[in-house]
Amino acid sequence: MSNVAYVALGSNLGDRDAALSRARKALSEINGVRILRATEIEETEPIGSVRQGKFLNQMVAISTELSPRALLAALHRIERAAGRVRTVRWGPRTLDMDIVLIEGVEVSDDALTVPHPELPNRDFWLRQLDELRGVSDG
Repeated sequence: MSNVAYVALGSNLGDRDAALSRARKALSEINGVRILRATEIEETEPIGSVRQGKFLNQMVAISTELSPRALLAALHRIERAAGRVRTVRWGPRTLDMDIVLIEGVEVSDDALTVPHPELPNRDFWLRQLDELRGVSDG
C-alpha cells in the first residue's frame, strides 16, 4: 500500500540549487518512492536565532510504500550523504529534509511527529503544501 507524503527540502550552505537537485534525484532512487510533483524553489529567511544565510526551499509530493520511520531513515541517509552534520538546532545546513505530512497518517513519538509540529509556523510550507495539493485561493 502506498501513501502520499510531502517532504520539505532546504539548503543554505554551498551550492544550494545543486543540493536540492541531488536530494530530488536521491529521493527518486529510493525503492518504493516516486516523486509525483514538486513546487518551485523559493528563497526564505532562516528560522531561529542562529545567524546564517538564506535558505532555498522546495517541497515534493511523493508516493511511498515505506513506513514513516523507514522514510525518515532514508531522508537522514540522503542528508548525511550531502554532508549534513547535526550540531546546532536550526543552524546552517547543506541539506535539510523533513516529512511535513503523510495523507491519512499520524505519528507521534520521540523520533518522529507527523504532521510536522512546525507546519503551522512556516508560511512557505503551508503555501507549498497547498500548491502540491491543488488548493487555490479563489
